[in-house]
Amino acid sequence: MPRSTSAVSALQKLEAERKALDARQRDLESKAAQEVGEVILGTGLEAFSAKGLRQVAEALGKLGEAASIEKLGARPQARSAGVPKSPQD
Repeated sequence: MPRSTSAVSALQKLEAERKALDARQRDLESKAAQEVGEVILGTGLEAFSAKGLRQVAEALGKLGEAASIEKLGARPQARSAGVPKSPQD
């Protein structure tokens, strides 16, 4: 019988860990959204509708940073260290 009790305890511990990880993920997602929002403010994109902004962001994300900049005819700026160029990096 002690074996089943330890299995039950292990399951309870695992569930508690999952809940903690879910909370941590929600917190990090919120912080990431704030960081992205701060980058977007002042660029003119804040005037887009939420749906339009999502469509633009998804399309640019599929292209990757370099291809997006090239297609838009913009010139790449100096980048911060540690930021990947595209989803493939």
